[in-house]
Amino acid sequence: MKIIPVLDLLGGIAVHAVRGERSRYRPVDSQLCEGSDPVDVARALLHYANSTVLYVADLDGIMRGTPQRLALMRLMQAMPAIELWLDAGFADRDAASTLIEPFHAAGANVTPVFGSESLRGANDGSSMHPARANENTIPRDAILSLDRRHDTPLGDPSHWHDASGWPSRVIVMSLERVGSFEGPDLAAIADVRSRAGERQIVGAGGMRDADDLRAAEVAGAQAWLIASALHDRRLPAAPR
Repeated sequence: MKIIPVLDLLGGIAVHAVRGERSRYRPVDSQLCEGSDPVDVARALLHYANSTVLYVADLDGIMRGTPQRLALMRLMQAMPAIELWLDAGFADRDAASTLIEPFHAAGANVTPVFGSESLRGANDGSSMHPARANENTIPRDAILSLDRRHDTPLGDPSHWHDASGWPSRVIVMSLERVGSFEGPDLAAIADVRSRAGERQIVGAGGMRDADDLRAAEVAGAQAWLIASALHDRRLPAAPR
C-alpha cells in the first residue's frame, strides 16, 4: 500500500482537516515539525512517508474559487523534484489548465485532481460529465476524486455511478472520515474497485494504523491519502 501525504492549505498555512468541516480547520499541530508553514510541513510529511508525491487540497480554491497561487508556487520551488497532486476546486478542464499551465512552464510536476463536489455536471451544461467521450472529458492522465459524505455523493451523482469516463486514477474520498480516526470506508472502496477495471484506486479518510492499511488493500485500494495518522505518528516512518 502506497502512502501519499496530504497537505491541506488554507490562507497560506497548513491546517488540520476535521471531517471535511472546513470552518473547523485550524493550523496543523504536528509531531513531525514545528509550526504550520506549508513548506516545513510538506517536507516533514514527505520525509516521514518516504514519498515523492504530495496531495495538496487548496481550500481557498475549493471553497471560494481563489487558488493560492503564490503559496503553491512556493511549495513547488522549494521541492522541485516532487509530483504534486492538486485539488483547487476545478469546475472544468479550462479552470485546471489556467491554474496549472504556468506551474508547468516553470518546470513543476503538477497533476490536476478533479473533485466531484466541484465539477460542473450534466445539469450545468458542462462537457466534464464523465459519460461524454469528447475532447473536454477529464484527461486520462488526470485524477478524479469521487467525493462523498455519509454515503451521499457530492456533486453530480453520475460522476460516481458512471465509470465510463473515469481516468486511470480515481480517489475515493469519504469526507466525514477525514481526520476522524474512525477507520477507512472499506465498502466504498470495494464498490469502486468492482467497477474500476485496471484503474488505480486511492482511498482517503479515517486511516488509523497499519491494520487499517492492510484492510484497505484487501478491499481494493492501492494507495491512501493520509495526513493525521502521519502527524500523530500512528503509522511508523517508512523505511529508506
